[in-house]
Amino acid sequence: MRPLPLLPLQLVLGGVLQRIHRRNPALFDRLGPHARARFGIRPIDLPFAFVVEATPPRLSVVRDLPPGLDARISASFANLLALLEGRVDGDALMFSRELVIEGDVEAVLALRNAIDDAQLDLAAEASSLFGPLGVPVRRAFEAARGHVIGSSGQASS
Repeated sequence: MRPLPLLPLQLVLGGVLQRIHRRNPALFDRLGPHARARFGIRPIDLPFAFVVEATPPRLSVVRDLPPGLDARISASFANLLALLEGRVDGDALMFSRELVIEGDVEAVLALRNAIDDAQLDLAAEASSLFGPLGVPVRRAFEAARGHVIGSSGQASS
């Protein structure tokens, strides 16, 4: 996957983030004093990472996480996806060392609470960007999600 350009992925994921923010405008308000925090998210099994900023809502896809982030979160892609959709317990992943958090843990907890409250459905959010192709995109996303995190909702390692 390394040779693939990051821009198409960034455009899609940036669109998903904007849509989530439009549908849940108070999502990032839940961060309180951490509203300006910059989060680095590293799927340990993929050749890229994400930088998420709440104010203004922005997502960047990068090859390597930059210095100066407030917090870094790393786990397998399956576990990160399952966490984002509330399908796994983040505390259990931390204690089993399948999830690593560095930096401002309080900011990460605020982000986790905000995401949990939003009850995200990434398939619906992503497919909404594709207009008339939304239904097949949603089916493809759900099939891929099922393959990655399994039907039980537990991420496979």
